[in-house]
Amino acid sequence: MNPAQSSSIAVTDELARFAAALDWETVPPHVQAIMPVLMIDMFRAAAVGSDKPWTRAVGQAFGSASGADCASLLYAGRRVEAGRAAFINGTAAGGLDWDDSHVAAIIHPGVCIWPAALATAEIAGASGRELLTAVLAGYEVAIRVGMSIQPEHSLRGFQGTPTCGALGAAVACARLFRLPAERLRDALGIAATFACGLSQFFVSGSDIKRFHAGKAAANGIEAALLARAGLTGPRDAIEGSQGFGRAFSDRFDPSTAVKDLGRHFPTEWVSLKPHAGSVRMQAAIEGAAMLARAGARVEQVASMELGVHGAMMSKLAANRPVDYQQAQLSTPFAAAMAVALAPGREGPLTLSVDDFEQYLDDPAIRDLSARTRCVVDARVEALTTAEAVPARVTITMKDGSRVEQFVEHPKGCPRNPITADEVVQRFAAIAAPRFGAGPVDAWLEQARHPERLASVAPLFSLRG
Repeated sequence: MNPAQSSSIAVTDELARFAAALDWETVPPHVQAIMPVLMIDMFRAAAVGSDKPWTRAVGQAFGSASGADCASLLYAGRRVEAGRAAFINGTAAGGLDWDDSHVAAIIHPGVCIWPAALATAEIAGASGRELLTAVLAGYEVAIRVGMSIQPEHSLRGFQGTPTCGALGAAVACARLFRLPAERLRDALGIAATFACGLSQFFVSGSDIKRFHAGKAAANGIEAALLARAGLTGPRDAIEGSQGFGRAFSDRFDPSTAVKDLGRHFPTEWVSLKPHAGSVRMQAAIEGAAMLARAGARVEQVASMELGVHGAMMSKLAANRPVDYQQAQLSTPFAAAMAVALAPGREGPLTLSVDDFEQYLDDPAIRDLSARTRCVVDARVEALTTAEAVPARVTITMKDGSRVEQFVEHPKGCPRNPITADEVVQRFAAIAAPRFGAGPVDAWLEQARHPERLASVAPLFSLRG
């Protein structure tokens, strides 16, 4: 196809019509069951992130705005203008790198879409079922557009979370405003011109990734509000000759965005993460922890080699992180942490955002990270799917012996999921010490079945 021509597939229109017409009753039961799990996991991340410095800074910048359309700040007991509430809540949930991820789309959809949709559901008076339907529509659009432009989108220096995430947030919000398909299409077009997000943080560090999801959530609400007010976006904003797809990728495939639309739901490929780092690092962390618990102690390790997918080499292979945001995106550093920490921890290893901060300057971990290198592994590349990225971990001991572990389906991917019960347990473990076991149990009773809620108000009951 001549890149100067628009696609013959009306991607923007097809996605808008799908989102406007989506009926919860027609959604496959196993996909319905995923949505409350994803919501609870987002609330878990936000519970950890709500008191982090970056969330406090965004709250100080944007938390004083008030007006007619206000929405709740998670766990704060106060309300601010809806777009800013979404920005702050999205930053709380998305700033940890401990959120849901879609491997093929290279996106964290939940931390953009849930905060925007929750704020919109409040001001629109939506029910729990309307919330779930709108959010699912948003996930589908964000993921499908992401798959249609990746991996070139990422390789060009963009992060899919704030770009594609803004589209998903706009769809969810427009759906909650009960806009018809034509106005929903306008919301998509407006969000497409708002969307951006650079990946230089992989190289230089900085705080920008901490608030990318929050900005995408705010962009989604603003796009839907503007569409509701009658402003238009290009009818071919995604597939047009100078639209989103071709502006952001050298390999835009419009058919990927709409294939089996409404019949197959790529939302079911979403992964949850045990560790607060990139989803593509999870297998390497798991493999390193397994070798450490089998006897490979950090002080005995001469070097470590991580067999990874080639797409990781440009962004996730640095072994001397400059700050702890970059440490969370360093496969060598995370694997070195796993070797050092796994033997002393009970139960499955979890590397939290606090671990990365605490151990950033640990001499033994930094030294092992510097002696760890990533290499492209043919078996890893052959077994990588739209759902999971494997890893091979090879440790050479100081006595010359070698041990190796291959992890094909890391914990949290769809083939080896963090179960609904485990998600509930993870939330309770974080939330109960802060809010009390009784209030958390009561909240979980509501959150496990949000489709029964007449309004979303009970989802904001935890405060303190």
